[in-house]
Amino acid sequence: MNLNERQQYVLWATVRHYIATAEPVGSKTLVDEYNLSVSPATIRNAMGWLEKAGLLYQPHTSAGRIPSDSGYRIYVDKLIKPDDGISRQVEQALSDRLKLENWAFEAVLRGASQILAALSGYIALITMPQTHTACLRHLQLIQIEPRKIMIVVVIDNYQTQSAVMELPESPEDSLVDAEVVDRELQILSNFLNHHLRGQTLAQLSALDWTELGREFERYAEVLSHWLQDLAVRAQTPGKTQILISGVSEVLRQPEFCELTQVQTLIQLLEEEQDQLLPLIFEPPAPEGSGRRVQVRIGAENPLEPIRTCTLVSATYHRGTVPVGSVGVLGPTRMVYENAIAIVEAAADYLSEALSV
Repeated sequence: MNLNERQQYVLWATVRHYIATAEPVGSKTLVDEYNLSVSPATIRNAMGWLEKAGLLYQPHTSAGRIPSDSGYRIYVDKLIKPDDGISRQVEQALSDRLKLENWAFEAVLRGASQILAALSGYIALITMPQTHTACLRHLQLIQIEPRKIMIVVVIDNYQTQSAVMELPESPEDSLVDAEVVDRELQILSNFLNHHLRGQTLAQLSALDWTELGREFERYAEVLSHWLQDLAVRAQTPGKTQILISGVSEVLRQPEFCELTQVQTLIQLLEEEQDQLLPLIFEPPAPEGSGRRVQVRIGAENPLEPIRTCTLVSATYHRGTVPVGSVGVLGPTRMVYENAIAIVEAAADYLSEALSV
């Protein structure tokens, strides 16, 4: 839709004033507060045109006008840009309060969701990394008693998998010294880390065992079986948890004054996350589109409980692979410049955290 310069400015000012006040906006208000060098009648004409175009509407007769979902869409796509100052504030807050070296990645995500909710004033939503994209960070084999070894696998979101495996009996068992076994397990652990570190769990079963000497044959079969089982489990879709913060704050907004609306929203967030996940964890926009952040406004959301809300989201990555997402959910009367900047900065921070 092509708007002339005055129509763009009137739409921008109307949206901006409505976001700040939650009150319908009249032409005189715009003239008084935005120092427009034209008469209220000229502004009324521009607002009337915007209303006919479906970008503004009157909630009731004789009231001022408020933005429609389409009006917000043009405002987001054409009339604003993310606030760089807010981006820096988010980066600083995350760096100051989160300890990447000492915390498990889940703790980092929980801390990040609380910080985003506090800074934005909206509901913060962060998904845990998808299991099938997780990469091996470290593997260790430990002897716990004769013929029994424990394998511990740490993946790059710092979750662990472990199992106790029993080695097949051998006539030489009684002759094998425990210290020899410990040395063999350390050599084998080094071999596995060298070949498997950085691979996804789904790739673990592709290891070529022929490089190992004959003295490791007794370990190879049982380890190969366990790694194949781990790879299969990694490829099985699991329930992805969404970490949520800031619900109580956003529910104080006037848009959430109806109890039934609040109840359906809470039910979606607490009990129906599987429906919400595809909206948050979307594939990134095509390369060259210039869009890193997805913004779903009002009726663009297919789920009824959030059709009066806006969902702003972006994926965070392991290398070039999107593994999770970060977003904020609030009323369509949202400070979009801030919300987009906050989500983008948080996604960048979490991507960096996964590369540490």
